This record gives sequence, C-alpha cells and structure tokens, in this order.
Amino acid sequence: MKKQRFISDAVREPADKMWSNCLRIDDLIMISGMTARGQDGASVLGDTAYDQAKVVFQKIRDLVEAADAVMDDIVKMTIFVTDMRDNAGVWKARQEFFSGDFPACSLVEVSALAKPEILLEIEAIAVAGCSVD
Repeated sequence: MKKQRFISDAVREPADKMWSNCLRIDDLIMISGMTARGQDGASVLGDTAYDQAKVVFQKIRDLVEAADAVMDDIVKMTIFVTDMRDNAGVWKARQEFFSGDFPACSLVEVSALAKPEILLEIEAIAVAGCSVD
C-alpha cells in the first residue's frame, strides 16, 4: 500500500510543505478542504454560498477524476459554512454534482474561514470504484 499524490491543472496546488489537495492510498481518496479561491490564490470566485459551492464541487470533481475515480465514488463529505442559513444554496449546488446515493455528509457552522469572503469549505473522502454503475 503506497500513498500517491494527485494533482489537477484546474485546481491550484498549495505552497510547498503545506498540505496535499488529493492523496490516494489503494482505493481510498482523501480530498483536502477546498474553497472557492481562484487560480491566483487571492481572489474568491462567487458572491453567494451557492456560487462558491459550485466552484468547490467542480474542484473536487477535478481532483477525484485526476485520481481515477468519479463523483459517485465519494462516500463522505464535511461542509463548513460561515452561516448556516446558506445551507439551501449548498444543497442546491450539491444536487447539480451528485445523483443516486448521495455521500454521507456533515454540515458545520464555523465562525470564520481563511478569508472573510470565503463562505464555505468542503472536504471529501472517496473510495475508487465503489459507485454503482
């Protein structure tokens, strides 16, 4: 069993020696908390939780696919929001990226994220090949 790091050109990598966005150990895939930061690392894409959630789910999709899996292989997500009232927008965006059996999920309100304009952060765990075709 060997740990492998996967990257996607569509998802900005963190600075060296900070963290890995996507690691795979056998069929287990771990996706770090993703936010709606742009490729420049400074801008934030989207003014609403719904818009930011779409950006984040696309990043997660890009990373999962880079690790040779699909969105339906995601089995667990943790979503951190700065305002619990934004949950409807987050759920709406999630429905645009998942179908069938949705992943197990926790929704947690936090007092703040890395920048004030970042409204949510999502991390995910996938098991490659577990989805039902």
